[in-house]
Amino acid sequence: MKLKLILLCICVAIYQVNCSDEKTKYERKVPEGQSHFLETFESDEIGKVWIKSKAKKDGVEESIAKYDGEWAVETSSDSVLEGDLGLVLKSKAKHHAISSKLEKPFDFTEEKPLVVQYEVKFQNALDCGGAYVKLLEDESNLNLEQFFDKTSFSIMFGPDKCGTENKFHFIVRFKNPVTGKVEEHHAKKSDFPSTVFSDGKTHLYTLILNPDNSYKMLIDNSEVGSGSLLNDLTPPINPPKEIVDVNDKKPESWDEREKIPDETAVKPDDWDENEPRMIPDSEAVKPEDWDENAPEMIPDPEAVKPDDWDVDTDGEWEPPQIDNPKCTNGGCGKWTPPNIDNPKYKGKWTPPMVDNPNYQGKWEPRMLPNPEYFEDKNPFKSLFRFSAVGLELWSMTENIYFDNFVIAQDPKFAELFAQDNWVVKSKLENERADKKEESAGKEDDLDDDKDEDKDEAEEEVKDEL
Repeated sequence: MKLKLILLCICVAIYQVNCSDEKTKYERKVPEGQSHFLETFESDEIGKVWIKSKAKKDGVEESIAKYDGEWAVETSSDSVLEGDLGLVLKSKAKHHAISSKLEKPFDFTEEKPLVVQYEVKFQNALDCGGAYVKLLEDESNLNLEQFFDKTSFSIMFGPDKCGTENKFHFIVRFKNPVTGKVEEHHAKKSDFPSTVFSDGKTHLYTLILNPDNSYKMLIDNSEVGSGSLLNDLTPPINPPKEIVDVNDKKPESWDEREKIPDETAVKPDDWDENEPRMIPDSEAVKPEDWDENAPEMIPDPEAVKPDDWDVDTDGEWEPPQIDNPKCTNGGCGKWTPPNIDNPKYKGKWTPPMVDNPNYQGKWEPRMLPNPEYFEDKNPFKSLFRFSAVGLELWSMTENIYFDNFVIAQDPKFAELFAQDNWVVKSKLENERADKKEESAGKEDDLDDDKDEDKDEAEEEVKDEL
């Protein structure tokens, strides 16, 4: 009876979970406001809006140089919203590259914030691969079909992982106005939960870069990194005013010794360098139960000669030696007193150290004016204008799902867009995970009760017998 009642409860619980698994219909919601780019993947736009690269990657074997990784616009495998499509990286161990033009280029000279936001769902736990975006520089020769790893970008942003190393990139490319050289500058490492790569949920990645050069990096609307373009990038955007003269050499006569031995010091007459550090303890007494005549090792009395022992080939058999049990309490063999520190020991005499009258300090090479030096007090305005967004990725894990890209100048617009889309999706995913956990717990309880009923039935049979 007890088992039937439990089964009924479980069936009701499973029915309730199944009923509640009816998917909410996806509804595209976009707040009022302007954006430079907004992509929700309402239909398959590959080849129309999103252009796959036909280029080859430089510096790799011909067999893997092509960007031949497959892309698709489809729902995620366990989507909580019916009809919610996204861009999916479908292949593993292949190079992928796809990009799309912005509605209008983003120009930093307008001195308005840059907001980059998008969703990523690792449908399979990520082992090694990236899910970052590149904001492609607005060049006259920009050809999306030739997008590859060397294509110029303004900013790179997003998550990346390989093995135990987790990264959340924010990389800025900046042109030195003196030399014309372009260099990458990396934000300091962010501290964020590694579960974003393995929990199978949709996560939201946001970058906010302000005209005052401050930036914030967020995951799921929580800040995980912040800083300034002026102070928190490596290497710094503004190079040092002076650099070390690599040709400067320390003079041979340069004296860096702060202390030197006192040449006037004399070893004291009573200093005996021959005294040993340790000496026998003259006050030690041999223990009464110490037996100097007893050997420390004796033949094992319980040892037995092997049956296959051949005297002619193996020699005369002797039992193995073991510690003499008589030596356990006291000791055996010749007794010697233990060693102690020698109170007369002084060691080798050395003269005391005194201030060096010729000390010149620690030598350092001279500094020269840096020929590449410049100072840009507002590097935000000098960032490369960009006109496309691209995904150029290698991954050992397939089925990475991207959705709801936003590039805008108003952080509030991106926040409201996330509220209407990612927050809804995330809430449904968390509710489903909680119900699955609850259902699994009830099934475990059922297994335990089945075992109890089986034990009770066995006891009843025994009693009847």
